[in-house]
Amino acid sequence: MSSSAIFVLDLEGEVLICRNYKGDVDMAEIDRFLPLLMQHEEEGLLCPVLSHGKVHFMWIKHSNLYLVSTTNKNSNASLVYSFLYKIVEVFTEYFKELEEESIQDNFVVVYELLDELMDFGFPQTTDSKILQEYITQEGAKLEVGKSKVPTTVTNAVSWRSEGIKYKKNEVFIDVIESINVLVNANGSVMSSDIVGSIKLKTMLSGMPELRLGLNDRVLFGLTGRDKGKTVVMEDVKFHQCVRLSRFDSDRTISFIPPDGESELMSYRINTHVKPLIWIESVIEKFSHSRVEIMVKAKGQFKKQSVANNVEVRVPVPSDADSPKFKTSTGQAKYVPEKNMVVWTIKSFPGGKEFLMRAHFGLPSVENNELEGKPPVTVKFEIPYFTVSGIQVRYMKIIEKSGYQALPWVRYITQSGDYQLRTNV
Repeated sequence: MSSSAIFVLDLEGEVLICRNYKGDVDMAEIDRFLPLLMQHEEEGLLCPVLSHGKVHFMWIKHSNLYLVSTTNKNSNASLVYSFLYKIVEVFTEYFKELEEESIQDNFVVVYELLDELMDFGFPQTTDSKILQEYITQEGAKLEVGKSKVPTTVTNAVSWRSEGIKYKKNEVFIDVIESINVLVNANGSVMSSDIVGSIKLKTMLSGMPELRLGLNDRVLFGLTGRDKGKTVVMEDVKFHQCVRLSRFDSDRTISFIPPDGESELMSYRINTHVKPLIWIESVIEKFSHSRVEIMVKAKGQFKKQSVANNVEVRVPVPSDADSPKFKTSTGQAKYVPEKNMVVWTIKSFPGGKEFLMRAHFGLPSVENNELEGKPPVTVKFEIPYFTVSGIQVRYMKIIEKSGYQALPWVRYITQSGDYQLRTNV
């Protein structure tokens, strides 16, 4: 990876805090970052990697801060960006909100974290739960002879402490899938995929060994079983606790879990997805007069399932006014700052159809500015359902003390980047 230094800047380009890891890049080079960024922005050539001479700036913006990594080597950019986002995640765990004020108020803790997160340009301990064991926001009491490094840092299992005890041993498994769909104005699905993740909330004593079984097509092929529905997962990414060699050899997901909440794995399924909530929209614009909008929403999923907190966001012209609404269910609301109507339906059963009509006035003087054609977007969440058909076949929990533990599984499908284009 090889990151020479990490800087945290405010929006004016002033350095709030920095850490020099390698000393091979002049720290004054950071003064060139913001002018370079502004220049590229003005030219419409904004890029995540900026260069000045032999020095490269890799940066992200979060809230009112810039996080910048400098290097003069041909570094692994994707790893640098993963690390910058990990810094944001760790700081947010510590300070709840990551912004200029939280950096200034916690200067010492931030510097200690930067010290532990990276060493000589390479990431080290990046798990916030482990860091919180020995970098605290409380005042430290000096106890001579009692200072020691937590075993989790030097342990083979660095993500879990020893001696954890619970009265009731349980593990909660959430299988969450987001659907990305793009439908053109003619009603054809142009692109679709499913992005999924398996999240754990582990409340187990000791050092348990867990084995998770999914209806993975490759696994069923290896074992000669091909009964029932199977899924083909792509771009699978695991938490560091998973034994990758075991997964590569026999597709078994075997691991010692972190305590508390964690993301065990993420995956993508590249498949044709039928839009679960189908939207038909008719937007009629009468010059110098009015806009009539009719939106029909249909649930194209099983009748026994229910979509919760559905939001249909319909674009309207920026100069529209005097909104009037009529809905067969739910509530419609005009959001003028975003130039859209938000139709909210708390409970949307599968197979049902609902209708929303909207009427807007237009000014008599026409707006000469050309406006884009933003799509209709939809937000929703369907519990107890996965669109891909992925299933947790089993969860085995093995611990040397032999206690009985209960695994709980929950399935959720939600909207990701869900867009339907319009004619108007």
